[in-house]
Amino acid sequence: MVRFLGIGSYAPESFLKNEDFEKFMDTSDNWITERSGIKKRRIAPPEITTSDIAHLASLKALKKAGLRAEDLDMVIIATSSPDSLTPSTACILSAKLGIKNKPCFDISAACPGFIYAVEVARGLLETGDYRYILVVGVESGSKFIDWEDRGTAVLFGDAGGAAVMTKDDSERGILATFISGDGTLADLLKIEVGTAYPIGSWGVRMKGREVFRNAVLQMGEASIKALEKAGLKPEDISWLVPHQANLRIIEATRERLNIPREKVYVNIDEYGNTSAASIPVALDEMEEKGLLKEGDIVLAVSFGAGFTWGGMIIRW
Repeated sequence: MVRFLGIGSYAPESFLKNEDFEKFMDTSDNWITERSGIKKRRIAPPEITTSDIAHLASLKALKKAGLRAEDLDMVIIATSSPDSLTPSTACILSAKLGIKNKPCFDISAACPGFIYAVEVARGLLETGDYRYILVVGVESGSKFIDWEDRGTAVLFGDAGGAAVMTKDDSERGILATFISGDGTLADLLKIEVGTAYPIGSWGVRMKGREVFRNAVLQMGEASIKALEKAGLKPEDISWLVPHQANLRIIEATRERLNIPREKVYVNIDEYGNTSAASIPVALDEMEEKGLLKEGDIVLAVSFGAGFTWGGMIIRW
């Protein structure tokens, strides 16, 4: 079965609290907390790039996997905030890890990017042509923020999570994955950087109500589809690990699946929305805290710009 051999994460030490926004924006701690559940978010300093964050998360994952960087056969990064449009951030990370002559590429699937990248890596590992693949979900979303837009500026944080994946005879691993998307909804949430937008106009743009409505619908749908593919029911789940975008979306997903609150992992108050990084960061934290036990059934689910969504069932 394809499984995570080691998982690691990194988030910058510097952060912005809700109260910090009150100094330059018409908002408040209560307003932000009530609408999102966020209390603070990690913000990388200007000199720290997305690949730097990915590098530190990857080193931790490799150490936990008991491997060296040169043991890797491939590097895949899921990000919406790359170091550059080209070369890929995966290529830059490979160089920082000292890896040569191995395939490396990025995936742009927004918040479910880690789940998308895991599904790609799982398929490649199933061929038998590769033994170890590094998958990283990482963001420096703060560098694309419009700091005058209170609807988005308060939401996003920077972090990275990495997983070394392999296929072996273990009964632990990924039981099922479901991914989907709908490009007709793309205008509801986007980062305006690219050939369709003039230079210097960038920023995250979001139509919040429509995004919320679709997120609630598709997070639940992705969860149910992934459970069906694994032959499981919501009551079989040990942990629900949702994308940390909005506490109300998390609660709506929990209610749809009828999962007790004590089985839902939430860290949005400490990190904000870290997009593709949120699920691997959460899994690493849970492992570090001793919350994940061998044999636990974990449902990870995410939704993001594109629109894209996905669910993943893991036997830990």
